[in-house]
Amino acid sequence: GVALGGAPELGERMWALGRDLGVAFQIVDDMLGIWGDPLVTGKPVYSDLRRDKKTFPVLAALGTGGAPARELSEMLSAGLADEESIQEAARLVEEAGGRASAQETADQYLSSALTALDECLPEATELRALCSSLVNRDN
Repeated sequence: GVALGGAPELGERMWALGRDLGVAFQIVDDMLGIWGDPLVTGKPVYSDLRRDKKTFPVLAALGTGGAPARELSEMLSAGLADEESIQEAARLVEEAGGRASAQETADQYLSSALTALDECLPEATELRALCSSLVNRDN
């Protein structure tokens, strides 16, 4: 798009912007798949845990290696059979730091994307607001 728009020199930075924004968006989507408000997401709370999806918060939690991570690993290996075990798994993901790690990482990727945007198009305040809104969704 930037090449066709007459600014091919911006191609690499704009590609980086899109990549980083996409990663931030996906990480937030992973958070919403566990803790999102069903009225906002259209999905039930804990939907990704119910479907046994190993999303960023779950993987980040498992990677900490502490007691909550070990307990979570055991629960996931055994399977989440009922609502109580699903709620406990969500609690363990948060306790092990998965939610905080996901938020921190999403914020870092968004910051990188916005830096690239500011370098390429410093006057694009509406595009900047759009990028921020894609990541700062209700969770």
